[in-house]
Amino acid sequence: MTLSGAAMAGVSVGINLGVPAPVYVAPAPVYAPPPPPVVYAPPPPPVYAQPAIVIGWHGDQYWDGHRYWNRDEWNHGHGGHGYGGRDYDHHDHGHHDH
Repeated sequence: MTLSGAAMAGVSVGINLGVPAPVYVAPAPVYAPPPPPVVYAPPPPPVYAQPAIVIGWHGDQYWDGHRYWNRDEWNHGHGGHGYGGRDYDHHDHGHHDH
């Protein structure tokens, strides 16, 4: 190094006379009680309602049980749906040539 290089080198000495830097202090830990334990219980048994028999109007039809069975007996004797009537012979098959 030359003499001019040594003259250019600066030395800095400083004294800090300001406010001291704050010191961080961690707060004291706060202890909370643990949560209550989780209790697993079996589900309650299912509740089944008894079926209800409702007598009366169902939409546009009336049903009371007795009328249904009386209608069935009437159809059987008068040739109603699925029945041939009192004189119905299920072997006849519509052949009347005898």
